[in-house]
Amino acid sequence: MFKYIKEFFENKSNSKEDSEVCVMFSKSLETNIQMFKTEFDNSADLTIKRLKKEKLNAVLITLEGMVNKQVLSTAVTNPVLNADYDGLTAEDMYNYISDSLISSSEQVEVTSFNESYKLLACGFALVMIDNINRAVAVGVQGFSIRSVSDPAVEISQNGSREGFVEAIKINMSLIRRRIHSPKLKFENMKVGVETPTNISICYIRGKATAKMVREVKKRLRSINLPNVLAASYIMPYLAEKNEVSLFSGCYISERPDTVCAKMSEGRICILVDGTPSVICVPYLFVEHFQSMDDYISRPYYATFIRWLKYLSFFAAALLPGLYVATGTFNPELFPEALLNKIAISIASTPFPLVLEALIIHIIYEIVREAGLRLPKTLGHAVSIVGGLVIGDSAVKSGLIGDTTLMILALTAIASYIIPNLYEPIAILRLIFIVVGGIAGIWGIMLVFNILLLNMCSQKSFGIPFMSPITPFSLFGMRDVAIRAGWKTLAKKNNVVSGMPGADSYNIDSQND
Repeated sequence: MFKYIKEFFENKSNSKEDSEVCVMFSKSLETNIQMFKTEFDNSADLTIKRLKKEKLNAVLITLEGMVNKQVLSTAVTNPVLNADYDGLTAEDMYNYISDSLISSSEQVEVTSFNESYKLLACGFALVMIDNINRAVAVGVQGFSIRSVSDPAVEISQNGSREGFVEAIKINMSLIRRRIHSPKLKFENMKVGVETPTNISICYIRGKATAKMVREVKKRLRSINLPNVLAASYIMPYLAEKNEVSLFSGCYISERPDTVCAKMSEGRICILVDGTPSVICVPYLFVEHFQSMDDYISRPYYATFIRWLKYLSFFAAALLPGLYVATGTFNPELFPEALLNKIAISIASTPFPLVLEALIIHIIYEIVREAGLRLPKTLGHAVSIVGGLVIGDSAVKSGLIGDTTLMILALTAIASYIIPNLYEPIAILRLIFIVVGGIAGIWGIMLVFNILLLNMCSQKSFGIPFMSPITPFSLFGMRDVAIRAGWKTLAKKNNVVSGMPGADSYNIDSQND
């Protein structure tokens, strides 16, 4: 019943959106100007400049702060005002201005108010002439943008120092600079119902399959959000239907070199205007343990660091739960010397071991969240208070044991080694603590096996999420269990659509 009610209201809302009237321009210039003033409600940033000379009766409409005034004056205002319009009709003046006078690489003819509103918000200038029901939109964008700087999260020791910025055009150029091939393709779209946001689908023809590209476009067109303010807004729409998992088949990167490497393996990237990160699909679980430094370092050291990341992941997720389960149900598994200290630590605290572990981990998450949200000037104060609360004071007051605090410190440090997996690790850590306190080690193993089954059944655009581990591929393991040298990796490119277990619609090449 609730399903039918939901579908009824969704269809009703969609019909209202479809029935939105597209208002066309009038031939009366004054009527058009009044319409703009009414729709913008005389907003302070709406600028309407009259352009009058001899027979010319025109107007220039812009939004303050969205255009480059110097470019606007050079490309539009001065040429239009200095031209000679003797003997020209209104239609001839419009064609003369649009075809000969305006010097801009971006120029669009507009016939409706709805389209003009969107272009004005994107930094276009609108030139309208009396007795003409069309307008020329000129691209003279000049809003402030952040310069290219170091990535904030994906830090590389010896790699590039360039990171994506908020302007989509600059992000496209950062990718184009690294892939000097005509097969690199950008396809622009708009998402968002109320305020459409520019996005660009980026891939390499011949690497990404045609059907995968069509599937990405189909899912992006299904987005019914009023606006898109970050790349994470559209990630749920790129996920598989009825997918229930802590891990995502989408990846967000802020490094141009990483995005280019993913596209060379047949992946598709989505650039979103206004956000300094790019979405890559499909994404595999093993790629969370790979970084740009792995391919810059020597193979033996990169292999060592990769195994260290695997060990840190399992330690961050399982260690607190195993400690609680062993201390509660199987304390005989501890070495004798360690067992005495743990027993004293547990006996000196008023809470059961599972509750003690939950309390200290929740306190840690609170302090971490506070450190992230507070201004940098107060960050040191949070660190000092957090160290006192979680450390010295908690132990001396008898609320937390020394061993539990040590386990917290180990898991916190281990979770920071794989920052992309911090969110699922934090949830898994709490789940395993609760399960370990209720059902012991056997309960942890049961939940762990359920988690493995869920991950093995998950697919991203037809690619198994756990590939090449399962289904197993010895060729794919050259960059999973170990990091082979570049002489080995360069012999054959490992395209994601060729992974074992991939759906048949991913086999055809983009050129088919």
